[in-house]
Amino acid sequence: MQPAIKIFDTTLRDGEQSPGCSMDLREKLEVAKQLERLKVDVIEAGFAISSPGDFESVSKIAQTIKDCTVASLARALPKDIDAAYDAVKHAASPLIHTFISTSPIHMHYKLKMEPPKVLEQAAAMVAYARKKCPNVEFSAEDATRSDYDFLAKIYQAVIEAGATVINVPDTVGYNTPEEMAQLIVYLKQNVPNIDKAAISVHCHNDLGMAVANSLASVKAGATQIECTINGLGERAGNAALEEIVMAINTRKDFMQASCRVDTTQIYRTSRLVYNIIGMAAPINKAIVGNNAFAHESGIHQHGVLAECSTYEIMTPNSIGLKKNKLVLGKHSGRHAFKERVNEMGYQLSDQEIDQYFEEFKVLCDKKKEINENDIEAIINSKMTQNVGYYKLIRFDMLSSNITKSNCAISLEYEGETLEDVALGDGPINAAYNAIDKIVDAPPHSLENYSIRSISEGEDALGEVTIKINVGDKIITGRGLSTDIMEASILAYLNGVNKMLEMRNRNEKAGDI
Repeated sequence: MQPAIKIFDTTLRDGEQSPGCSMDLREKLEVAKQLERLKVDVIEAGFAISSPGDFESVSKIAQTIKDCTVASLARALPKDIDAAYDAVKHAASPLIHTFISTSPIHMHYKLKMEPPKVLEQAAAMVAYARKKCPNVEFSAEDATRSDYDFLAKIYQAVIEAGATVINVPDTVGYNTPEEMAQLIVYLKQNVPNIDKAAISVHCHNDLGMAVANSLASVKAGATQIECTINGLGERAGNAALEEIVMAINTRKDFMQASCRVDTTQIYRTSRLVYNIIGMAAPINKAIVGNNAFAHESGIHQHGVLAECSTYEIMTPNSIGLKKNKLVLGKHSGRHAFKERVNEMGYQLSDQEIDQYFEEFKVLCDKKKEINENDIEAIINSKMTQNVGYYKLIRFDMLSSNITKSNCAISLEYEGETLEDVALGDGPINAAYNAIDKIVDAPPHSLENYSIRSISEGEDALGEVTIKINVGDKIITGRGLSTDIMEASILAYLNGVNKMLEMRNRNEKAGDI
């Protein structure tokens, strides 16, 4: 019987903490619900002690998710473990994930602790966590640069203390696949009680080998892989979930393993995460890139037309990517819209269907043809928009190549209409200046502005994504419209509303 490999997703913790990839509570909940549909085994929802916002998001996710284990990261400290448990205690299956550094360089420069003290603290904190929660994972940070003999001793001690999972992180992406496999084999041979805990790996991609290292570990005996959607994470990122899962699924003959992930949800999950953080997949990205199933070479095209398997080792359908694009229009009814949305994999309430159908009908008046990309853009855009605060009523622009641009903006705030006008070095700059005059937002600066077309044609939907720097945080704003100026304003308002929500949350938590 093939071993079942557990997929531990840390998109909402390790992925979200990478620069430019932050998400608000509503966005994290949406990603968590999609990860549940994807059927990952564990969702690491955040680092509960790190901020009031992180604690709240971990807690909300723990209360919402029913079909996955929900974990919170915690340093090997009582206050961290207390916060982690308080955040996940209402989960259907809670997990405390505690860690401490074990490499000589980390122990000396970061912890300023001797190895015996590190071992003692690790075991004590695992025992402390186990008294609170039946599922405890222990990670030896920078394991791959640690002394193997010391590593074996610390894993033996934490398993005796109650760890149900031991994690072997390649924290700085240092190892090669052969070395990673050798380390797993060494631990299996030198940790006497290794059979009492699952072996997990967490590989970073600094040398581009995170996926290869993870798969090599499975071949050597690991039974859990920690990874992220689209490979997001610190520095060069983590092992990419979609690549790991499809490698296991496509090469069952070699891997001799399986996992429970629903691969048909991969493409939608990838797109959702990219949309939320305001990025697009590189065109040559494995599995989910636009060129992953594209063929331009005549030889390739001829082969694929004759038999897909000549140049495709997996099908687009296997990741939930349908090549046929059903066209809907202004004469399409709610029933047809709902059926297509369901076929696309969205599980929405009748209230949500009504909301998105209204947006669909508005778009029908602006576009001749609407396809799946448009519908997906409508849904994802609305899912990631904040409710309340400032809403756009109207805007009027005057732009010229010989004078400064002028924009008048009308916004709605708590039922009141607020208006102002401003000049700028272009229409978008003028619109943003007008909004800044209306809104009492925290000090911020615009870091990045990008436009992309959602679909084809002159009447294509345009999506604008902006990055706003607020203190030490990067906030992403998104706007969608067939009018690129309107999309630009909506993106900025989305970012401004997120800033206000963050400030209000911090004020309530006393962290001003």
